[in-house]
Order: sequence, then C-alpha cells, then structure tokens
Amino acid sequence: MTDLTGRTVLITAAGQGIGRAAAIAFAATGARVIATDIAEDKLATLAGMAGITTARLNVLDDAAVERLVDAEPQIDILFNCAGVVHDGTLLNSDDDQLDFAWELNVKAMVRIARAVLPGMIERRDGAIVNMSSVASSMKGVPNRFAYTVTKAAVLGLTKSIAADYVTHNVRCNAICPGTVDTPSLQDRLTEGGEDRRAAFLARQPIGRLGTAEEIADLAVYLAGATYTTGQAHVIDGGWTL
Repeated sequence: MTDLTGRTVLITAAGQGIGRAAAIAFAATGARVIATDIAEDKLATLAGMAGITTARLNVLDDAAVERLVDAEPQIDILFNCAGVVHDGTLLNSDDDQLDFAWELNVKAMVRIARAVLPGMIERRDGAIVNMSSVASSMKGVPNRFAYTVTKAAVLGLTKSIAADYVTHNVRCNAICPGTVDTPSLQDRLTEGGEDRRAAFLARQPIGRLGTAEEIADLAVYLAGATYTTGQAHVIDGGWTL
C-alpha cells in the first residue's frame, strides 16, 4: 500500500462519487485529507472520519480558492476531481453549456493548480492528479461535445504542467476513466430510462461499470508515483481497446 503519512492532500468534488472514494482512500494511506465540495450536505458524510477535514469550496471562485490555500501551510498533493458532464452534439449545444463546461472542467483546475504550485516548487516536491476521461482526445463519444472538448483540454493542461515543472520535482498526471458507477451517472441513467442504462452496459467490454473505488486507487497510486509525470492513465474496462 502507498504510504503518504505526513502528506496533505487537497481533493475537489469530494462530497460523492470518485472524490468521496478518493478522500477515504487517501486517508487510509496516512495522509491528511482536505475534502472540499460546494455541497456541504454531501461533505457531511465524511465528517468525523479519521484523517479527513472537510471544507466548502466553490472551485469557480478565485477568492475562495486563494483563501483555502493560504490557510494551509503545505499542500503536497492535489486531486482535481470536480467536473460536469453535458449531453449534446456541436449543433445542439449552446454557448452557455460549453462555457460552463470550460469553467468547471478546465479553468477550475488551472485556478487551483496555480494556487498550490508555488508551495510545491519551493519544497521541490508535489503531485497533481487531474480528472480527464477517455472521452477526450483519446476517443470520440456520441452526444458528448462539450465534455469531450474540455476533457481533451485537461490532457493538454496536464502535459503542460508536467513539462514546465518536472525539474522542480512536481509531477502532474491525468486519469482517464471510462464509464464509472457514480451518483451523477445514476442520475443520468434514471433520466434516460432502461434503454439508456442497457446501452451504457452494452459498451463495456469487461461486462460492468467501473467503481469509484477503482478510480480512487489509481489516484492514490499516481500521487505516490515519483517517477511518473505527464501521462494519461486509462482505466476503462477495455472500452478503448
């Protein structure tokens, strides 16, 4: 098991799904976890767990990000997990939808990375893990225009950070999941009915959806992988084979 004792981990969108599973997984390594989310009611499910501190954070708010990071003397690991999935093609997605996807899926990661990088550079040690997707520059997925565009940008962001700060011993990697069973996915499946649920399962070569815990385990691995940077790590049950 990865030992991150003495390390501080900042996680966004930790109230449910992959972010919540990651908070629990990182805490199990001995790390101190700052679990953030805009939804305080969801964060409440983590309250009182050993090694986990919760804090409300709107990742779209520059001042809120600065306040949180300024209050922490040392953030060693950042897991950028916040994001949004929109349905739609280029022709039926409007600018508001694309703008919001850009703000949450890309600029929020830029905002938080910019806040934590100076400390990592000063200490000559740090790890950033960004949540991307196989629906990006890796694979075209029908009806996912805004999501695919912005998740492709996350891969560019990841490689840019990795290239610029590798000599400072700051690593940056991306996780590219396939379809993962999370509360947000279940909401979308419920809206789409049984036909949509069957279609999601049918496209999984491994025969099932991924779990939040499987993605969290990869995040922990990458946080402790001191000779890995600038990589897009696919975890998709064979979807891109």
